[in-house]
Amino acid sequence: MTERVGILAVGQTKYCPNRADVSEEELAYEAIKQVLEATGLTLSDIDSAVTCSQDFWDGRTISSMNIQHVVGAHLSHEDKVTEDGINAVYCAMGQILSGHQDIVLVVAHTKESQAEKSLIENAAFDPALMRQLGLDFTSAAAMQAKRYMYKYGITSEQCAKVAVKNRANAKNNPLAQEPMDITIEDVLSSKMLSSPIRLLDAKPTSDGACAMILAPEAKAKKITRKPVWILGASNCYETHYLGDRDLADCDALTKAAQKAYSMAGIKNPLRQIDVAEISEEYTYQELLWMEGLGFCNRGEAGKLIDRGVTKMGGKLPVNPSGGVLSGNPTGVAGMTRVAEAVLQLRGEGSDRQVEGAQVALAHGVTGICGQLQAVMILGNS
Repeated sequence: MTERVGILAVGQTKYCPNRADVSEEELAYEAIKQVLEATGLTLSDIDSAVTCSQDFWDGRTISSMNIQHVVGAHLSHEDKVTEDGINAVYCAMGQILSGHQDIVLVVAHTKESQAEKSLIENAAFDPALMRQLGLDFTSAAAMQAKRYMYKYGITSEQCAKVAVKNRANAKNNPLAQEPMDITIEDVLSSKMLSSPIRLLDAKPTSDGACAMILAPEAKAKKITRKPVWILGASNCYETHYLGDRDLADCDALTKAAQKAYSMAGIKNPLRQIDVAEISEEYTYQELLWMEGLGFCNRGEAGKLIDRGVTKMGGKLPVNPSGGVLSGNPTGVAGMTRVAEAVLQLRGEGSDRQVEGAQVALAHGVTGICGQLQAVMILGNS
């Protein structure tokens, strides 16, 4: 990119199973208030807002309308993204690079507790040919997990190691919803949701919000002493119909990663990236997505986790925050990955800090079996 875009501040709520005590706008403002206070800006200083929400989860059409007043969008500019929150950050970056916006506020919110997850996810399938089958994201993910495990010999124990690692990491994250000391046996003996996915293989119902402020390099350096730069970003769609692709592979993620790596000058991601925050709603996905991100060859992610490469203190720590498995809402999860990457690069990860982190990867995903994949590379210099 010819001009650098910086992330000035990030804010997150505590992620909880139910936030019935607040409205969507109140929940969003909990995160927005943090980034305004961190930068000393007010809503009147914001040139544009990018919001991320979904009508089905909010229970209303045009779900961004009820948070316009908390993002400063009255008589101002606002765009809504209905995919994962990482794409809202991507949109904000694009606005700044266009030269028409300077200081952009980004916020994502979701209250999963107020809706029926299975019904909402079923509505994402083709209405004529697939919706009547009763599929939701978990049953579709189970088909992907089975295909992946069969094709490459990935074991249930290797998937369980992801749950053990990430929920243990979450104990160092005060915002995580489900920090736990669990064993492989605990995961394998937990309730079966849709074979081979068990309760501890899946993320919990979660409510929360995330916010951040972006600006071009000149303004970023005036507002904060520690901006984090977006070095590369890309996304890529897969086909909508599950039968049109081999679910054991993730070609869309591979393409998105290659484009982001090219922009950031990354040639060997396992060696050049210091920390990765990956969106894994199910344990097998962390393994599959690592392959798509080029951390290893296809079918070899199980070996990475067996060798401890992705644990804290390993060669490439993955999800030191605890990841989506430890509790992040749909739509917010990818922006949370960006926020956690920013904290790592600023040395503000507290007990979950990866020492010496200079380059970080954030990943987001939307849709059935990873239909839309997004990758962002960030650096502090």
